[in-house]
Amino acid sequence: MTKRRTLLGYVGGAAIAALSTGFLATGAMAQEVTLKLHQFLPAQANVPRLVLDVWADKVEADSNGRIKVERYPSMQLGGKPPELIDQAIDGVADIVWTVVGYTPGRFPTTEVFELPFMMTDARAASRAYWDMFEKHMKDGEFADVHILGTWVHGPGIFHTKAPVTKPEDLQGMKIRGGSRLVNSLLERLGATPVGMPVPAVSEGLSKGVIDGTTIPWEVTTALKVSELVSNHTEFTGNALYVLTFVLAMNKDKYNSLPDDLKAVIDANSGAEFSVFAGGTQADADGPARQIAVDRGNNIVTLSAEETAKWREVAQPIYDQWVADMNARGIDGQALIDEARMLMEKYATTN
Repeated sequence: MTKRRTLLGYVGGAAIAALSTGFLATGAMAQEVTLKLHQFLPAQANVPRLVLDVWADKVEADSNGRIKVERYPSMQLGGKPPELIDQAIDGVADIVWTVVGYTPGRFPTTEVFELPFMMTDARAASRAYWDMFEKHMKDGEFADVHILGTWVHGPGIFHTKAPVTKPEDLQGMKIRGGSRLVNSLLERLGATPVGMPVPAVSEGLSKGVIDGTTIPWEVTTALKVSELVSNHTEFTGNALYVLTFVLAMNKDKYNSLPDDLKAVIDANSGAEFSVFAGGTQADADGPARQIAVDRGNNIVTLSAEETAKWREVAQPIYDQWVADMNARGIDGQALIDEARMLMEKYATTN
């Protein structure tokens, strides 16, 4: 029950605000600000529908109609997904939702949450991510944008044409990796990592460009993955991987808002929104998984003991990551320890 309070509170607030706006429409102030929200998924996908639209609707309602959020899915404003963060910096879009790892190495501190088998709970990780963003990233890696939310998705898993039950099964497979660090793990396991944005996965699978992909369950619905492959490998406890996301706003656009409209944006930003977003994505895993179950697909759930073998294989990636961070003047092991401490803390309080 407690884990759902933030989500229900956020959505409930949106509904109440929207209802209030409906009653007050005739007296509402005229629209003053238009914000262009740009992202890479189709409008009907889970994140736009369940997270971004909820956020945009609530901002519009809380501003009493003075802010309008125009939504541009599927890169309709042009460019490619890795360009989204620069579009927010340059003002091509006012707000973007993006995968931080689309620009590998540019935001290194966020990768602490993307290490293999690091995350166990999306809500706890999203809250920990926000805390570490404020402490380590706000005035550093993300100084050129105004960050509205930071979150991770539910557990990333393998979706493959042939079954994967042990690390050796990946030898020779071409797998779309979810992040730079997952690609490192795939290489260690003898697979060939293939880089491609999420929207290209369906075509990659159907044309045989890849033999499988790493994505969370909730993404499989929009991509029809359960129709394209029949094997899915889950892990017990720590997730194979997660990606880090940001909802980022152009700094000049934010600073140009009058104080009362800044307050609206601020009230819909931060830790609570981040937990809502990460939790909502994780909650969408269940219905997507059920589609695969209903189709009779082969779902392999590795035990804690079996998962531990995979974690052992991943340990050198931790060692290399710490060394890479240290070379940048960042204490990588301290970040890992802090992230684990915070995730454990918030897993018990969510």
